Amino acid sequence: MALDQAKKAEIIAKYARKDGDTGSTEVQVALITERIIYLTEHLKTNKKDHSSRLGLLKLVGQRKRLMRYLKTVDLARWNTIKTDMGIRN
Repeated sequence: MALDQAKKAEIIAKYARKDGDTGSTEVQVALITERIIYLTEHLKTNKKDHSSRLGLLKLVGQRKRLMRYLKTVDLARWNTIKTDMGIRN
């Protein structure tokens, strides 16, 4: 599943650090979080979809690694993205 272009552009515009920024850590975490939310809802109705469950676990691990990196680089940005996205420690 991919996010539709309008939703993706909205997320990028909200978390971009400068104009045209699509690869900063905050943008990546926000996009991954939206995909995690979608997959979580999908798995509530499709309990036997094991391939999507595996993809969800991979996304959670990737987001965790990005958040760990962001915490070591800039703690203030880490706190901001954590509270905005509602991510637990």
